[in-house]
Amino acid sequence: MTDDTHSFRSGSLTATVKAYGAELCSLKGGDIEFLWQAEPAWPRHAPLLFPIVGRLANDELRHLGKTYRMTQHGFARDSRFAWGAREENRCTLVLEDSEATRERYPFAFRLTATYALDDAGLDLILAVENTGGETLPVSLGGHPAFNWPLQAGVPKEDYTLTFTHEEPSPICRVEGGLLLAAADPSPVQGTVLPLSEALFSNDAVILNPVSSAAVRYADGQGTGPWLKMSWRGFRELGIWSKPSGAPFLCIEPWRGHASPKDFDGEFTDKPGLMHIAPGAEEQLSFRIDVGTS
Repeated sequence: MTDDTHSFRSGSLTATVKAYGAELCSLKGGDIEFLWQAEPAWPRHAPLLFPIVGRLANDELRHLGKTYRMTQHGFARDSRFAWGAREENRCTLVLEDSEATRERYPFAFRLTATYALDDAGLDLILAVENTGGETLPVSLGGHPAFNWPLQAGVPKEDYTLTFTHEEPSPICRVEGGLLLAAADPSPVQGTVLPLSEALFSNDAVILNPVSSAAVRYADGQGTGPWLKMSWRGFRELGIWSKPSGAPFLCIEPWRGHASPKDFDGEFTDKPGLMHIAPGAEEQLSFRIDVGTS
C-alpha cells in the first residue's frame, strides 16, 4: 500500500485502485489478470467519466453566458481523489469541486467512488452529491477495459457478449466524438453479440438505451476465464475497442452520452444529463463478477 494506490483482496480475488482518477488498475482471480494493463495501444485501465460522457461540440461547455473548456469524458479521470477509507477488502475515494474544477465546470459537487471486493467479484458504487445551490447537470460513466482475449491463444473472434435481454433496437455511433442522428441496425443476434475487430471499424457500439441490466463476456466454448458485468442506474452502454485493432475490450455503463452532432446549445439543455437538485444525491453502481473456468 502506498499513498498512490490501494490493493485489497477477498478469497482468491485481488484488486488495486489508484488515487489518480480513482481508477481500478488491476482485477485478478488467482494468476489471471482480467483488466487491461494500460499498454501503449491505450494507456488507461478503467477511467471514470465525469462530469460528461463523450464530447461536447468544440469541447465547449456553455452556462449563463460564459464558455468553459471541457474536454472529452471530463476531468475526473485526470484528477487526484482523496482517500476516504482504505480497508482489507474495500476502499473509498472522494473528489470535490475546487477552484481548478470550477474553471472548467462551474458547479459544486462531491463525487464518491467506493470499491468493494468479495469472493465472487467487485462492486463499484458511485455517488454524485449536489453541494451547491443550483441544479447540478451532470453525466457519469464507467470505462473499464478488459483483456481480449482473456486467455492467451484463444482467437478474439471466439468471444461473445451475452445480454440478459434481447437488444434489437438500432445502435448509435459517433463521428468526431459526437453522437450521430442516424442509427445502425443492431449487431446483437437475439441476446448474443459476436465480437470481432471489424465491429469497431466505425468506433464504439452504443446501446441507447440498453434493455439489459447485465452482460456476460466469455469465449464460445465456455471453458476459459469469463466475467459478467451488471449495473444499476445506468441507461446506456458503450462497447469499444480501437478501430485499428487492440487486445482489449471496453464494456462501459453510462448515464449520459456525447452531444448530438446537431446540438450546440446551453449545457443544461444537453440531452442525456442527470439534473440533481441542491442537497440531493444520485447513486449508480456496477459489479464485475469473474470466473476462471
